[in-house]
Amino acid sequence: MRILKILSLGLQLAATAALARDEAGIALPDQVRVEGRSLSLVGSGTGSKLLFKDYVAALYTERRETTAQGFIESNQTKSIQLVMLRDVDKDRILQAIREGFVRNSKAEVSALKSRLEALAGAWPDLKAGAHLVFTFTPGKGTVLSGAAKPTVIDGKDFADALFSVWLGRNPVNERLKQELLGH
Repeated sequence: MRILKILSLGLQLAATAALARDEAGIALPDQVRVEGRSLSLVGSGTGSKLLFKDYVAALYTERRETTAQGFIESNQTKSIQLVMLRDVDKDRILQAIREGFVRNSKAEVSALKSRLEALAGAWPDLKAGAHLVFTFTPGKGTVLSGAAKPTVIDGKDFADALFSVWLGRNPVNERLKQELLGH
C-alpha cells in the first residue's frame, strides 16, 4: 500500500511539473486562480533592453481570443505578470509604460493621466526576483499587486491602455507581443 501511495505522489508531482512552463529559468504555471476564477497561460516571453533581459512576462486569461485587440478589448478577467530578472530602475520601466500609453492610446492619455500617476505612485522598487502582477477584473478594475500595498485602478479604459503597452499596435516589444499571444 505504501508503495502505491509513493507512486501516486510521484505521478502527481510529475504531472504538476509538466504543467509549468520555463521562461528564462522562471517556472510559470499553466493556470492561476484569481478571485475564484481560473486563468490559463496564453504565452510568455522576456522583456529586454538592448542585449539585457529585464523581466519575464506572462499573459493569463479566462478564455482565448483570436487577436491581440481581442485580448485587449475583452471584458474578462486577465492578467499580465512580470518577474524581474535583474535590478531595473523603476523610473525606466515607468517611462516605457508611459510611452506605451502614448503610442497606443494617445487620444485617451489625458483622461488616463491621473490613474497612470496613481499606478506610478504605487510602483515598487524593481529588484531581481520581484513579481508585479496587473490583473483586470470586470466591475472591479485593474489591481497592481507586488507593490507594498495592492492598488486598484478603476476603469476598463485604463486596463485597455495598460494591456496595449504589451499587446497594442505599437507594443514595447513586437517579439514579446507575439510570445505573449502564444505565437
